[in-house]
Amino acid sequence: MSVRGKGRAIALQLLYQSDWNTIRDIDEAILDYSKNMAERPLPEDNPALAFAKTRVEGVLGYKVELDALIGSHSKRWRLDRMSAVDRNILRLGVFELCRCEDIPPRVAINEAVELAKKFGSDESPAFVNGILDSIMRDDKCMEGR
Repeated sequence: MSVRGKGRAIALQLLYQSDWNTIRDIDEAILDYSKNMAERPLPEDNPALAFAKTRVEGVLGYKVELDALIGSHSKRWRLDRMSAVDRNILRLGVFELCRCEDIPPRVAINEAVELAKKFGSDESPAFVNGILDSIMRDDKCMEGR
């Protein structure tokens, strides 16, 4: 798995955690992850941790906007009814799709689908793909790039 792929997986786990406990200090949460949650402790200067930090900061910084966009494109699902894993994969995917100029839109969607395959249910990849594809076509999303 690439550095960015590992970073996204770490970010997803931290965002999932943030649904249950507010992350007050992202650096502290990442340090805690690297010491306690990782299979093996990760050095503080690990590039995957640095990438994860940018994603967690971005998602938490734009959370209201991201949730509104997801909500407007998930016709039959309210955010509070989605699984926490799918909801946070979508937040991460929409952040990369709408706010990260260095990530091509199709790459953002593919990476989110890969996270859904690894961490979600059997239905998660198609669910995530469908919503992100719809959001990619939304001019409001692409204006933020």
